[in-house]
Amino acid sequence: GRRGRSLKSGMARRRNALWKCLRGVFECEKPSHTGMTDRELTEKVIGCAIEVHRVLGPGLLESTYQHCLAHELSLHGILFDVEAVLPVDYKGKKLDCGYRLDLVMHDRLIVELKAVDEVTGLHRAQLMTYLKLAKIEVGLLINFNVTRLVDGVCRIRV
Repeated sequence: GRRGRSLKSGMARRRNALWKCLRGVFECEKPSHTGMTDRELTEKVIGCAIEVHRVLGPGLLESTYQHCLAHELSLHGILFDVEAVLPVDYKGKKLDCGYRLDLVMHDRLIVELKAVDEVTGLHRAQLMTYLKLAKIEVGLLINFNVTRLVDGVCRIRV
């Protein structure tokens, strides 16, 4: 009935909002050695994050979401590294300055997780710095402390 249509249109609006957020980010969509394009990989990761958020909801620690997202990625056969060390190249020497990447997929995608009230420019700058240091073009900033995860996903390309 009418309620079913309203529910479907609400879901469609959220899906359209997500696609609007994601549209136009990738100019070059070449498959990698995994057979997935950057867009396909990020869509799979976002899908896994949505599932984690659907099950757990907002309000938990970032580390909880990290462990659960890692498990969900494993269930989907997505290879990743957790807390990967990101050295700084200083005058030809790689120095461990304490940078740790929450999740890295195939040396092609960095995922930075947050569980904060509001994502700020500082959070985006942090991910952009990680992308530049790692020489990776695409990153996801995912804030789980939101009612709808679509409002907490930001895709960044440098």
